[in-house]
Amino acid sequence: MDARMWTDMFALGLPVLEKILRPIIVHVFLSVGLRLAGKRQLAQLEPFDLVVLLTLSNTVQNAIIGEDNSVTGGLLGAATLLVVNALVARVIFARPRLERLVEGDPVVLIDGGRLQADALHRELITQQELEVAAHRQGFDSLQQLDRAVRDPAGTVFFKGRHPAPEDTRHAEVLRRLDALQQEMTGLRAALGTRS
Repeated sequence: MDARMWTDMFALGLPVLEKILRPIIVHVFLSVGLRLAGKRQLAQLEPFDLVVLLTLSNTVQNAIIGEDNSVTGGLLGAATLLVVNALVARVIFARPRLERLVEGDPVVLIDGGRLQADALHRELITQQELEVAAHRQGFDSLQQLDRAVRDPAGTVFFKGRHPAPEDTRHAEVLRRLDALQQEMTGLRAALGTRS
């Protein structure tokens, strides 16, 4: 092994500060871009979305590494991305208002059993896609849902309809009345045959 190979492998081709700034700039750009593009890329990867994310990483690769293909440069860029990500996570965790700004707010897609068409339209979710997501969580149809909320990470939480306590009591009273009526009919029939 010659000395040139080791130099080419580990010698930085760019200044250290530039190797640190490039990943930070790309990280900020991608974070803002993905936030503006919507939550779809994060939770539901359709084939088109997956292709976009994979090509996105390849597209920004040169912006991160520049003309430096050294192992040291790659490790420095990766370390910078990991540190920036960890710092952003800590800062966001410590400041809920900043978290709402960065992550966004939950979006109600079904409320009180009623589909929120405007919210579906804003989130670019079709009724069919919502039904598929509900099926994955064990619901047969959207009619079984009381509430559906898309959280800031893009995951949809479903809450099934449960009868209200008044409805349950009402159904129980009707069941008992039916049972009493059947008993009375049976007693009348029995008394009618004796006379």
